[in-house]
Amino acid sequence: MHSRLIALLLGVAAVCTVAGFSSPAQSNGAGASVPDDVRQIDLEGLKKLLHRDPKDTRPLLVNFWATWCDPCRDEFPDLVKVDEDYRGKGLNFVAVSLDEVTDIKSAVPKFLKEMKATMRVVLLNVNDPEPAIKLIDATWDGQLPATFLYDKEGKVVFRHFGRIKPDELRAAIDKEVMSAK
Repeated sequence: MHSRLIALLLGVAAVCTVAGFSSPAQSNGAGASVPDDVRQIDLEGLKKLLHRDPKDTRPLLVNFWATWCDPCRDEFPDLVKVDEDYRGKGLNFVAVSLDEVTDIKSAVPKFLKEMKATMRVVLLNVNDPEPAIKLIDATWDGQLPATFLYDKEGKVVFRHFGRIKPDELRAAIDKEVMSAK
């Protein structure tokens, strides 16, 4: 899986120009339509997405996925439900697609619409995935899906490689949402 991720990201980078991402992660308002708002980010954009504003005490949930990844597709309805259930409770959620950049206007928004997803979605476009992987978590080998929950200080307090176990993720989110208040 790791070699497939590397090959995919290298191919994406060779084909397309990288666009920056200039603002820290924020959740969309209720009923927001994400599929038309998918933007590319590069390594700097990923760093900005993970950067915690000291005034923002919301926990940050980041899920790495792709439309070509069957376990990602299988778990996505659970993530949509987590977003629906916790957005109003202060969870900031960003789904990071590792699809090809050419899919940013086709496969990715189509899948998000099918899933009725409203969380913020970005597409990571990097030449070399290793710095992005190590930025996220030194123990991550690039396996998809991968889910990380950050506390208000920006520390990883929950990580899961492969399809999430919704009850475990919800327990971790509950703990962070309560501590952020």
